[in-house]
Amino acid sequence: MQPLSFHLTLQLAPIPPAPLSNSIKFRLPRIYVAAATTFYHHRRKDKVVVIMGATGSGKSRLSVDIATLFFPFSEILNSDKMQVYSGLDITTNKIPLHQRRGVIHHLLGDVDPDTGEFSPSDFRHRAGDIITDINNRRKLPIIVGGSNSFIHALLVERFDPELNVFGTESLSTSPSPSSPVISSELRYNCCFLWVDVSFPVLSEYLIKRVDDMLDSGMVDELAQFFDPDATEEMNRTGLRKAIGVPELDRYFKENPPGSGEEEDRVRKGAYKEAVRAIKDNTCQLAKRQIDKILRLKRAGWDLRRIDATDAFRATLTSDDRWSDIWERQVLEPSVKFVNRFLMD
Repeated sequence: MQPLSFHLTLQLAPIPPAPLSNSIKFRLPRIYVAAATTFYHHRRKDKVVVIMGATGSGKSRLSVDIATLFFPFSEILNSDKMQVYSGLDITTNKIPLHQRRGVIHHLLGDVDPDTGEFSPSDFRHRAGDIITDINNRRKLPIIVGGSNSFIHALLVERFDPELNVFGTESLSTSPSPSSPVISSELRYNCCFLWVDVSFPVLSEYLIKRVDDMLDSGMVDELAQFFDPDATEEMNRTGLRKAIGVPELDRYFKENPPGSGEEEDRVRKGAYKEAVRAIKDNTCQLAKRQIDKILRLKRAGWDLRRIDATDAFRATLTSDDRWSDIWERQVLEPSVKFVNRFLMD
């Protein structure tokens, strides 16, 4: 079967959560997109597209862009371990409903946080069932999220929940002989897209994103979530591990409202310290995520790196060309990879 000629106008949302005053329309150049049913013939394993990257690197936007191009033949499966829980939509940076552009999303806010920890094993089971259902309906699953432990648990042929395959070594050290080996034997036929952003640029963007989240009501959201009776054990599980919760929990607990000038000064200082900790911890999370992605690549996972640095640099400088740069340097090569994968 020959690929279909594809030419359309898309309505793109900004790289979340950076706000823009107006949505931007652009015309996609001539790109060949595979017929949706092609990949169902003569397959040995179900095909899935996996979009990986550090927090804030534009994974959600790319997933919706691709799903829109393949609409209505694709559905998105969230693999972010905090976004699986319901609640704290601002703090966990869930993609807003209006930016999903009608694409079905699975495991995005579907898990009740009161049921306890949603483990990698839980994710493997639930997500595996969802992938089977999507494929049975002759659609393409697009897995997207920054939790590489979830992605590893879902995709490897043989998963042992007792093993921490990522270990604690940094990239500058060699894994010890006793370290678990990351398997390259996968239970799905995967097209991996790794959205990468130069770390200095990503860090600047993440710091700005935290400010945007605070402006959008993150503190009020966390104040309502705050539980003064939460135990240390409770704070180490589920949604309470989300960055922002422990940092502002300490602030809420140690700085009750006061009326004096001194109390006000202390509260402001404590708030600034909490925000600084949120920004630092977010950047540290991005480092750890990149570390894990590089480990997967070294283990033989066929990750196709897509460099989104220029698009993010343009966003940070309010350059009106950011959407064109994103389209040319991120979306177009990604679509070509996916199209080639489906036609294989």
